[in-house]
Amino acid sequence: MGQKNILIVEDDKEITDLIGINLDGSEYVLDKAFDGEAGLKKARTETYDLIILDLMLPKLDGLEVCKKLRSEDIQTPILILTAKSEEFDKVLGLELGADDYLTKPFSIRELLARIKANLRRVEVEHQSSQKLVKDKQLVFKDLVIAPQKRKVTLKEKIISLTPKEFELLQLFASNPGKAFSRQELLEKIWGYQFEGYDHTVNSHINRLRNKIEEDPSNPSYLKTVWGVGYRFVEMEELEE
Repeated sequence: MGQKNILIVEDDKEITDLIGINLDGSEYVLDKAFDGEAGLKKARTETYDLIILDLMLPKLDGLEVCKKLRSEDIQTPILILTAKSEEFDKVLGLELGADDYLTKPFSIRELLARIKANLRRVEVEHQSSQKLVKDKQLVFKDLVIAPQKRKVTLKEKIISLTPKEFELLQLFASNPGKAFSRQELLEKIWGYQFEGYDHTVNSHINRLRNKIEEDPSNPSYLKTVWGVGYRFVEMEELEE
């Protein structure tokens, strides 16, 4: 599998040095940026397997960096570091397309576990996509999902989804009729347990519905299963 290239965008040099010391050089290559503008430039021009991104940065804050990268369709996994305890920043970061977050102060063991979990999730997704028949599409009436191309169209119009929104939609559409609990979705899409963070799933489901549903309050595709979680509609239901 080779070495993994990781970019850390963090203005605290003690933290970057600590991470560098604890990342095995045989497994990881660490690149560093100490402000948001420099980090954004590196992320745009170099290829990384993971970006570790602090929220509070000089010149350009982490949320803006994340937002710009996702708007430019740069889908490198992003792990946010934040010293803030407010839920707003955490949820907003995830909604803007970040894959994970870790609140300071954190243990280096926890950070390494998160790094490995995110890299492993990407590898599993890649292996799964390789098993898909080339250009096989999931078609549900006006909604068409092309897993290989990570492309979604609704009534022949391209729908722009964040990585997590696409992963959720692909999981649901690949298992029509199957009900997933919020905890199952957290484990499958985020790679491990986020105990107590059901709102993360809810916010992503709401955003996804706003993009694919004609009436998000009365969804045709993504149904709520009360007391359980969510399921994707079966084709027979769309034909009724």
